[in-house]
Amino acid sequence: MASSNSYKLRCSIPGHEMDVRGLASAVFPDGAFVSVSRDRTGRVWVPNSSPDKGFTEIHSLSGHSNFVSCVCVIAPSDTYPRGLIATGGNDNNICVFTMDQSQPLFTLTGHRSTVCTLSSGKFGTLLSGSWDNTAKVWLNEKCMMTLEGHSAAVWAVIILPEQGLMLSGSADKTIKLWKAGRCEKTYEGHEDCVRGLAVISDTEFFSCSNDASIRRWLVTGECVQVYYSHNNYIYSMAVFPNSQDFISTGEDRTLRIWRQGECSQTIRLPAQSVWCCCILPNGDIAIGASDGIIRVFTPAEDRMASVEDLQAFEDELAKTTIDPKTGDLGDIKIEDLPGREHLNEPGNRDGQTRLIKDGQKVEAYQWSVSDDRWMKIGDVVGGSNQQTSKSVMYEGKEYDYVFTIDVNEGGPSMKLPYNLSEDPWLTAHNFLQKNDLSAMFLDQVANFIIENTKGLVVGPAPPTGGDPFTGGARYIPGASDERSGFGGDPFTGSGRYIPGSGPNPSARGGVADPFTGGGAYRQTSTNIYFPKTDSVTFEQANSSQIIAKIKELNGDAPQEHRLSEEILESLERLLVSVSEPNSSKSPPTIQEINLLWKAAHWPEDIVFPVLDIMRLAVRHPQVNESLCGESEGVQLCNHLLSLMRPEGRPANQMLALRTLCNCFGGSHGRALLLAQREAVLSRAADLAGVCNKNIHIALATLVLNYASCLHSQPDLDAKAQCLSVASRALETVQDKEAVFRLLVALGTTVASDQTARDLARSLGVNSQISKFSSVSDSSKVAECCQLVLKELQ
Repeated sequence: MASSNSYKLRCSIPGHEMDVRGLASAVFPDGAFVSVSRDRTGRVWVPNSSPDKGFTEIHSLSGHSNFVSCVCVIAPSDTYPRGLIATGGNDNNICVFTMDQSQPLFTLTGHRSTVCTLSSGKFGTLLSGSWDNTAKVWLNEKCMMTLEGHSAAVWAVIILPEQGLMLSGSADKTIKLWKAGRCEKTYEGHEDCVRGLAVISDTEFFSCSNDASIRRWLVTGECVQVYYSHNNYIYSMAVFPNSQDFISTGEDRTLRIWRQGECSQTIRLPAQSVWCCCILPNGDIAIGASDGIIRVFTPAEDRMASVEDLQAFEDELAKTTIDPKTGDLGDIKIEDLPGREHLNEPGNRDGQTRLIKDGQKVEAYQWSVSDDRWMKIGDVVGGSNQQTSKSVMYEGKEYDYVFTIDVNEGGPSMKLPYNLSEDPWLTAHNFLQKNDLSAMFLDQVANFIIENTKGLVVGPAPPTGGDPFTGGARYIPGASDERSGFGGDPFTGSGRYIPGSGPNPSARGGVADPFTGGGAYRQTSTNIYFPKTDSVTFEQANSSQIIAKIKELNGDAPQEHRLSEEILESLERLLVSVSEPNSSKSPPTIQEINLLWKAAHWPEDIVFPVLDIMRLAVRHPQVNESLCGESEGVQLCNHLLSLMRPEGRPANQMLALRTLCNCFGGSHGRALLLAQREAVLSRAADLAGVCNKNIHIALATLVLNYASCLHSQPDLDAKAQCLSVASRALETVQDKEAVFRLLVALGTTVASDQTARDLARSLGVNSQISKFSSVSDSSKVAECCQLVLKELQ
């Protein structure tokens, strides 16, 4: 819990040569923390017993080829009982260290630009965010998922306590909620780049932004409170263990401590940018700043610095020069300022600033509630009436500056537009990307901007046409078809043709297989459900009704779409020959297969009985080879996926899914679907939102067939997608047969694969499926669920 006492300096740690950009409290040793810096190093610090109550560096971490921008600690495990340290850098890499080694244990590669934020979760899961506009989920040295949807750099990520939920904050001004690799919600409200995220509880979180505000959100989407006190960019924040009080740091040179929703204490620093903060287990606060110094503040009197060191810190702060154009102090007119006598009046709140005139000098003071006095925080230089630059037009927009940059000697010069309200590092990054220049120039260009604007930074400005953080055309996935769908039979008439009607679809296997309708199911302690290594197919059909329906629809079809008698006879012959794929009847001819493919492009409102023939035909070895071969297979896949659009017709969606399931019955079909896995499962997953149990059963069967094919393969990316799609489908699917098949798919995916088990746990599969372990209306669902939960223990 945050102490009610005021915080004062404990110690200053001058351990880094450049800006300190990230801090994280370590699990071991007790009271330790890790820092990372633009000097390309990380350092592990432990408290010492010296009179200065400081910290000692126990070792330095190296491994990045450019500056290090973020750090997090991965919780202890059986393999690493002291936990691990993960650092992200401008070299696009993530280095992972043990607590006692200076060189990386391993390096994670995959991001295409600076890794600027990291968060760790349960079971060793790691979440990263990057300037490449993506976040990535890592487990056991592998990238398991890439989260795409932001239109600008991902500056902040966090893993929520509820397993499987992740958040990302971006320069596109939005925050996104992710579950099982899918964007579930987009939070809008910030007016500028989102720079930090912090967990409050299972249901709430904080965000901070370049718009100088902190917002408190419910996971369900509502912003319940906005906090204002900072007057410039807010870079980082952390929450005390009481889940109510918190701290924040930013570009206004301050650390602010918030209690009961109010800023109760403001600590100014002798550095312009206070980049990062963390709360140590004993309640002390560590902050890192642009002067390369780590400072630790404490509420405990026995840990506070000596009187001499406190005075030295105050003197250092008093010597600071403040340019009013940083936005910290407002408009200044020296002739209107009061004299020193104004300091005899007490302040109204902690952190209040007051400017006084001393001759021709302007001094800034801050009120300290704990000391009951005004503390000098610096000398003000310059004035707001001194214009630094005039607006410059470039490509139709106004900028404070337009620099000419010569990167390559003898090469063409380039224009770099810049507004004082922008982040110089992000501006430099965008400039390099736009001009296809190496990220190696980032430091050089950013420092050029800082030097040539004399360090000026103004407070948050309203968005303009030149704002690089626009969120246009962002991707918001997850739209579902709200129609009633195919739950009611769309085909009228007595003795009507109903695609997919009749007994449950059969599977290849013995009578004990729970997928078959024949044979009694007997409860047994043996796991008869998974891993399942053969495919489940949809076999049931009534050939005469299928042909009758095609002829009926053909008679009513417009002339340009009407099938000839030759095609109708060909379809009927093919249907007879494929109804029993392994029979001694004449196999389908190439001409019959080609005519089936042609008929499959009938208008979408009447094509469903042709799809039913295709569903049966792809089980036949010759048709499977012909339609799923290297040249034709991709065309077949694309055609079926086009029929599976969420806004498409439910009958077509169901039959396209069943056709894909039956393709697994042949070697060419399996090879095709494994090669097209990502596109097929992504499109299929969108159909979980269609309210139709037949579609849900077909979707579950498709996931199960993929899991069966992948069971003995070490393809973690593919297994991760199976887990993701199954997990997402289980949130909406209610039909018990569909639930059962999804549970078997989960069990098959995690069986005998420790990494897949870890990923399933990190996605929250345990808590998600536990409700099925005690269902009373389906004993096979309950027993299979219990076996999956046992596998995930």
